[in-house]
Amino acid sequence: MRTEQSLDLEERNALRRVAGLSTELADITEVEYRQLRLERVVLVGVWTSGAIADAENSLAELAALAETAGSEVLEGLIQRRQNPDAATFIGRGKVQELRAAVESSGADTVICDGELSPSQLRNLEEQTKVKVIDRTALILDIFAQHAKSKEGKAQVELAQLQYLVPRLRGWGEALSRQAGGSASGSGGVGLRGPGETKLETDRRRIRTRIAKLKRDIEGMKTIRDTKRSRRQRRAVPAVAIAGYTNAGKSSLLNRLTGAGVLVVDALFATLDTTTRRVTTRDGREFTLSDTVGFVRHLPHQLVEAFRSTLEEVAGADLVLHVVDGAHPDPEEQVRAVREVLAEVGAERLPELLVVNKVDAASQETLLRLKHDWPDAIFVSARTGTGLDELREAIEERLPRPAVELSVRIPYDRGELVDRVHRTGEVLESSHAPGGTQVRARVSADLAAELVKYRITEEEWAR
Repeated sequence: MRTEQSLDLEERNALRRVAGLSTELADITEVEYRQLRLERVVLVGVWTSGAIADAENSLAELAALAETAGSEVLEGLIQRRQNPDAATFIGRGKVQELRAAVESSGADTVICDGELSPSQLRNLEEQTKVKVIDRTALILDIFAQHAKSKEGKAQVELAQLQYLVPRLRGWGEALSRQAGGSASGSGGVGLRGPGETKLETDRRRIRTRIAKLKRDIEGMKTIRDTKRSRRQRRAVPAVAIAGYTNAGKSSLLNRLTGAGVLVVDALFATLDTTTRRVTTRDGREFTLSDTVGFVRHLPHQLVEAFRSTLEEVAGADLVLHVVDGAHPDPEEQVRAVREVLAEVGAERLPELLVVNKVDAASQETLLRLKHDWPDAIFVSARTGTGLDELREAIEERLPRPAVELSVRIPYDRGELVDRVHRTGEVLESSHAPGGTQVRARVSADLAAELVKYRITEEEWAR
């Protein structure tokens, strides 16, 4: 007779079904179904720490990632364990339950909410008899679908190949052939010996391709660095928009600059950096860059491959950290983004927290976030709420030019006056018989050009 304690243990170790994740198509004919057929997936997660709500939020995010990749989520399962099983990710006894769930739902793919080792991947596929992928492979697939620029495509391919190398494996005889002996089987000088396996050939080709992609990306990085250094020489401050994927970064860029960047309610819709010039109300210029979104447990391969793009954030004077106020767990979003920023050396940059989608968030959530983040700006890129306050906050936080001086610039040097207005901070301006009088803060480079036009307070008053 089983005790109450053993029943409780069994309940805690059981695979839990997470309700509300199915996106199975309904009310369509058989012909339409065959035309619209997507990969049918079952999601599996291991809940190792925290509350059950955290585990369910993570699996819900995995479901959104799967939908973005074009899959149809049939079921989501979570197992409570101290650590993922070293051989099969979920407990070995639960693999048969997973296989039963796959068979009953008609799924053709299992997606695990974590990064699987090559052996875990192989064992799960052997026992469930369907394709198994992990969270990392899923994110890489989404990036591959969304990459548009030459640099973006190269970065995604590099990340995919780095992920693939340790996971290459032979299927029966197909990938384990050896070229020992000769083609006729009789051998010959220079042809005897074990030769090279198909698997080894594939690995060598992939490593060659990885080396080429790294060279290509380094060349593109040089071009990006040249553009950035040109902006820095002209003393144009840089503001980078960073944040969780689908937090509304592109919508915010469009609202602030009219950039016309693609806006889609999907994860990782933006992979390529977009930079636009913005003018403040007092005439100063700065650049505003939209960057790739982050996600919890962002694959290390992606951070490395996209390092040159993420350096756009690391080289900024101010980071606009955009948070989705309507998300079930915005605090976790902030933690995940700051973790990635730390990896690219941007954790010490001045940060302005921007809580977006306030029109879709509950009042209770907004009150909690305002209490937790008193310095944050609350906006809605969709309705325009709070955008004026955001512009003011950006202008206040932009770095001030270093040198203050008073000059009288001849009227035939109007381009210098224009540069002072665009890149400096004009404190006072007037017209005099000898030229335009300007009192301003400017960069050291521009101050060196203006020094010959410098005037004293007495000359200013004449």
